Amino acid sequence: MALRLVYLVFWRLLQWAVLLARDSAAKDIELLVLRHEVAALRRQVSRPRVDWADRAVLACLARLLPARLRGGVFVGPTTLLRWHRDLVRRRWTYPSRRGRPPINAEIRGLVLRLARENSTWGYRRIHGELCRLGHRVGASTVWANPEAVRG
Repeated sequence: MALRLVYLVFWRLLQWAVLLARDSAAKDIELLVLRHEVAALRRQVSRPRVDWADRAVLACLARLLPARLRGGVFVGPTTLLRWHRDLVRRRWTYPSRRGRPPINAEIRGLVLRLARENSTWGYRRIHGELCRLGHRVGASTVWANPEAVRG
């Protein structure tokens, strides 16, 4: 994603360097053509679709425009603020899980079975056997099962 943004910025800088080398009349004609294209597209499409790279470039360029020219572009201050809110909402979402994850029924049954079959084992020994069998479970999980510790 970042590589695409770097490419887009590089391409724009190259285009601007070419634009600086052209004479003023060619720039004015191109500006009129582009304005006419934008007007024609606005009549056809009510809301254009832009991706995140376009949003980044438009947000940066919108700050460089004088205040009187900002009304003519489709990226207004409210649009920029909405984009920012959407970005923050997508970036800072956390799962709503709280507390420890529940114990798998298979592991719980295995803990109870080991405790039942080996009455002299404590929770540490049962935990060690579960780890040796490849199950990822904490010692406190085994200890928290009162039926397993009592034997």
